[in-house]
Amino acid sequence: MNDSILTQYTKLKNKGLNIDITRGKPESTQLDLSNTLLNSNVQALSDSGVDLRNYGEPYGLDEARSLGAEILNAPKENIIAAEQSSLLLTYQTFLSCFLFGFETPWKNLKSRKFICPVPGFDRHFKIFEDFDIEVIPVPLYEDGIEIDSFKDALNKHDDILGMLSVPRHSNPSGETFSDENILDLFKYGKAYSKDFLFIFDNAYLVHDFLPTREQTPIWVLSEKSKCTDTTVIATSFSKVTFGGGGLSFVASGTRGIELLKRIRTSMIICPDKINQQRHLNFLPNLNAIKNHMKKHADIVKPKFELIYKYLDKLPNNYGSYSKPTGGYFVSYKFSKPIASTIVKNCSDLGVEITPADALFPKGKNPNNILRIAPTYIDLESLNNAMQVFNLATTKAFEET
Repeated sequence: MNDSILTQYTKLKNKGLNIDITRGKPESTQLDLSNTLLNSNVQALSDSGVDLRNYGEPYGLDEARSLGAEILNAPKENIIAAEQSSLLLTYQTFLSCFLFGFETPWKNLKSRKFICPVPGFDRHFKIFEDFDIEVIPVPLYEDGIEIDSFKDALNKHDDILGMLSVPRHSNPSGETFSDENILDLFKYGKAYSKDFLFIFDNAYLVHDFLPTREQTPIWVLSEKSKCTDTTVIATSFSKVTFGGGGLSFVASGTRGIELLKRIRTSMIICPDKINQQRHLNFLPNLNAIKNHMKKHADIVKPKFELIYKYLDKLPNNYGSYSKPTGGYFVSYKFSKPIASTIVKNCSDLGVEITPADALFPKGKNPNNILRIAPTYIDLESLNNAMQVFNLATTKAFEET
């Protein structure tokens, strides 16, 4: 191995770094943007006269559902204003289908399969494991899900229940689906089965930090495709205000929303209406949310620019990386199956990154893709982390 690489390796190791970029979490300066919520003065009654301190309004305050309708561009009657995260609403969708289903409960089916893009979100894969659902992986490209692969999966299997995806700034590679791509998904999924379920975990709906592709609201596209009854669109404030402490929203047609109401009525007596009102005071409309997210972008954007600067230094034959315009992640695709080696090299130098296995269902991966999550640490720490990443990558290539 090149002596200069060994020298740099030893020098970085002697720094005693302890940096964790495994998860896409906001930095504390981003959380500070919402500190008004910590001291918000909330009156006992909502504008519509609901006592926030008591039970009631199981599907959310009327005003919160109106805000969700504005965000998702869907009718208020098709909105639930909930809690925690879009992931929770996604899980509850699976649970309601597993126990009840549109016609047949999924628990009664001998075989359960779902289409999901890869690389993808490890917590989505965990949902599939919990419900014993086989993942049919399809690749992503710049415009969204590769339609030929999607059609091929539908042609090869007769027991696919639906698809789950992150349609804007996907995790981990940052694709934003085009309108044409989404319409094609609706077209072919609907032709496959009238009960084909389209689940969109729109966790990064308002998280642009660079100019991003114009995307018609998914609800509007589902209406155009006559698929609203089998479409579920979830989003949340988890990375808008506080992690797990914001609001979440879901839109679905009559069949989908009734399924969710059925499961939530058993699980949740009522949401935290005080927290809903607190957020309504702070972010009363979509324009206020967009202005708030510009402040997030000012903090996040320089971190991604720093990553791009470092990754551009790697030789072209090492591979290529995604260059998202929003969200929380960058992915690097290597030309050799050495991702796990790079993870180990980084760990040896004091930088923990997301394991390669996490990006694929049941860890079945080609060992050539890694996710970088830059937002949680400050620029100085990120600078150190990227030095480590580049050196760990160079060392792995030199040794193979």
